[in-house]
Amino acid sequence: MTTPAADWLRLDQQICFSLNAASRAFGGVYRVILKDLGLTYPQYLVMLVLWEHGELPVKRLGEHLRLDSGTLSPLLKRLEAAGLVQRERSAHDERSVRVRPTGEGLALRERAAEVPRRIAAATGFDLDEIQDLRARLDRLTAALDSATP
Repeated sequence: MTTPAADWLRLDQQICFSLNAASRAFGGVYRVILKDLGLTYPQYLVMLVLWEHGELPVKRLGEHLRLDSGTLSPLLKRLEAAGLVQRERSAHDERSVRVRPTGEGLALRERAAEVPRRIAAATGFDLDEIQDLRARLDRLTAALDSATP
């Protein structure tokens, strides 16, 4: 069945709206789950990258998260104030700042281990559906990135 052209301008036909609504719904679930860890969702993402890669230059951390330094710096300051990360200027290049998890930040990883399971349960999807959706979203992101000059 073909959708009439006029219906393409309906809100419920917009993929961007569906993705935004899903993102906001995820945010609500993450807010509840991460409260026990004392993290916001963006802070959780920073910690995920640092748990995976260890010490990184802030620029590289931003690349992993698709965030610019203006957005990332306040996140890192709050994580540092909470004792979860340490930032340090490079001795070789004063412009470069490296960030790494502290002992307390590394210990938080164990407490965060249940987060992905709880999020998966909240979706109502099985593991195969989650992997398929993630692969499709990765493909969508790549296509949109290449469509943007």
